[in-house]
Amino acid sequence: MLTLLLRVPDKLFDDVPDRKGTSSLKWAKYESSEIIPLWVADMDFRSPVEVTREAQEICKAGNFGYGICPQTLTDTIVGRMSDMYNWSVNQGWVTWLPGMVCGLNVSCRAIANQATQVITNTPVYPPFLSSPSNSGLTCTQVPMVLENDRFTIDFNYLQSLHTKSGDLFMLCHPHNPVGTNFTLNELTQLSEFILERGLYICSDEIHCDLILEDSLKHIPFASLSDEIADRTITLMAPSKTFNLAGFGCSFAVISNPELRRRFKGAMSGIVPDPPAMGFRLAEVAYREGEEWRSRLLHYLRANRDFVFNELLSVKGLTPYSPQATYLLWIDARDLDVDCPFSFFEDAGVGLSNGKDFGAPGFLRLNLGCTYSLLELAAARMKAAVARL
Repeated sequence: MLTLLLRVPDKLFDDVPDRKGTSSLKWAKYESSEIIPLWVADMDFRSPVEVTREAQEICKAGNFGYGICPQTLTDTIVGRMSDMYNWSVNQGWVTWLPGMVCGLNVSCRAIANQATQVITNTPVYPPFLSSPSNSGLTCTQVPMVLENDRFTIDFNYLQSLHTKSGDLFMLCHPHNPVGTNFTLNELTQLSEFILERGLYICSDEIHCDLILEDSLKHIPFASLSDEIADRTITLMAPSKTFNLAGFGCSFAVISNPELRRRFKGAMSGIVPDPPAMGFRLAEVAYREGEEWRSRLLHYLRANRDFVFNELLSVKGLTPYSPQATYLLWIDARDLDVDCPFSFFEDAGVGLSNGKDFGAPGFLRLNLGCTYSLLELAAARMKAAVARL
């Protein structure tokens, strides 16, 4: 058994709103049952009070027209990249998007005329697997390898691939669903591969503010060098960190003017701007939400350590402790059942099916809920396996 992080009750996260009957994607899936929804990457916690206060002020005005990004938000992002990640970003490099999945698809569309394939590591967030075909491109999957109970990139496999200059590599960084926070050495090796082959890279860094280990840090891929920045589309958003996904406010950072032109051209006539409220809430979250984020990380660490420790002793399950994100990856292939996803759903726990991530037999568990709900879910999972 592992030593658990001391859990300190925190009313900020122990007390959550009832999301049933609110058109919540996460909770509506099992609304007519007692199944605990721990699937889609959506936290149950209230956003920072500064954010909800701003939303209330906007609602008082009673006008919800089209929006435009305030200069203060762009300035906040530029400052944040410098302060948190030592990454110098020019404000002109920022392009606004209504969502991260949209950004993945636009990235594929932007390079489709000169590319033959999109390369990505599996398992991976499902839109990485579906976006290439939407632009008529082949998706080349590179299975991740396990080293010391941590998933990483198989660089030998990468070197064996046939690539064409202009092909796209899509990186999930930090990685969803396995929770890997890539090291400087790993990112450097990948950057060398990108430059040697003349590839472009789309780096989805939406979970970058959710590093769970104090000893680790996030390194934006584009910050490695000017050469690699010239071939990188970086996708970021406040949505996962501050629970703002419903307001559709994300952005791409692209330093190469020609690549940025192609990206914007791929958006033209199809991709709408974020809503005015999305811009305003994003700015407040980034500017005033750091104390909340610090408390969130402590809460998520305790949740992670508890569930990991509980499932580690369950026969047939091998959980992997994430370094980042609020998602925990579980290998259930040794469980004596036909479909682990359906088995635990029947036991009252709704997880994400690894098949959707390119890994049948695996499961993804969302840690972004109350500790008490996780206790109930873990108890149900253990009891179900004990009955086999």
